Amino acid sequence: MSTKEPRSNPFLRGHEAAEALVAEALRGGRFHHAWLITGPPGIGKATFAYRFARRLLAGRSEGAGAGEGGSLFLAETDPVFRRVSVGSHADLLTVEREINVKTKRMRTEIVVENAREIPHFMHLTPAEGGWRVVVVDGAEDLNRNAANALLKVLEEPPARAVLLLTCSAPGRLLPTIRSRCRRLGLAPLDEAAMGEVLAAYLPGLDGDARGRLVTLAEGSVGRALDLAGGGGVAMADLVGEVLAAVPDLPVLRAHEVADKIGRDEDAFSTFMDLLRAGLAAAVRDAARGRADPDQSRLLGTRPLDAWVDVWHALTRLQDETEGAHLDKRQALVAGFGLLAGKSAGFP
Repeated sequence: MSTKEPRSNPFLRGHEAAEALVAEALRGGRFHHAWLITGPPGIGKATFAYRFARRLLAGRSEGAGAGEGGSLFLAETDPVFRRVSVGSHADLLTVEREINVKTKRMRTEIVVENAREIPHFMHLTPAEGGWRVVVVDGAEDLNRNAANALLKVLEEPPARAVLLLTCSAPGRLLPTIRSRCRRLGLAPLDEAAMGEVLAAYLPGLDGDARGRLVTLAEGSVGRALDLAGGGGVAMADLVGEVLAAVPDLPVLRAHEVADKIGRDEDAFSTFMDLLRAGLAAAVRDAARGRADPDQSRLLGTRPLDAWVDVWHALTRLQDETEGAHLDKRQALVAGFGLLAGKSAGFP
């Protein structure tokens, strides 16, 4: 099974409890006008939102899409599924970051021009006599003006209209938006669900590699697929080698690793993400008294709060390097210096 865009993906695992909650709310007849679907990146929030939207648009009185055991499943052969998949359903509006027509680049935020479509759309009479549904995918990207435009419809919600917001960072939303939504938190997938999803999406992957991806992705299917496509297992091995050698990573090997990774922008991002994740996991486990011997050896060279400072410094280094298109090889060498407790010009 190949991966599909969330709006056309019928496959969802690991969020059965959330589905059952929504199905029960539908059956109860007291349905909230706005739902805030939260959770870490890559766990299926957008896929869930479109599954939710299809269930509403299919209608609840005829049993269409009712699924079994509280599922919101709707078959790909259903006309509603097909129209949602190709973006042609008259009662569904999607708002998300878009390409800036002037710069030809993806915007970094959802702008007010897009958000202003929401109140007008939600106040229209449903074209098919059921619900009007708006999906705001990545609501944390709303800029201030866009957030205020959204708030207006939340303050005076129209009948037979539902707003679905997906959000990885709810703290970035206006408190007045959060308070007017029913919160639906999705958790990272457990190992069983991750294994099932990866077996479906990556059937050619052997069991050992799949197990490594499950561990590295920490419950995020999106992250696992990114790692699989970007040589993530090999990058994880390099990260493990570097952390195991700290603070005595040989100078020659440090430059070899920097040369290997620094030529590839995707490899640099993957390596730095995994490096910071490995360091964060070690600090977190140590703070909880659960560090394994390798983590204890790594962290034993300096106080725990100093390692937190190293993590922040690595994050700044990655952000500055990627944002300003700086030399990635030099950035890696500087990062190894931070880990070794030496100057930015390591060694």
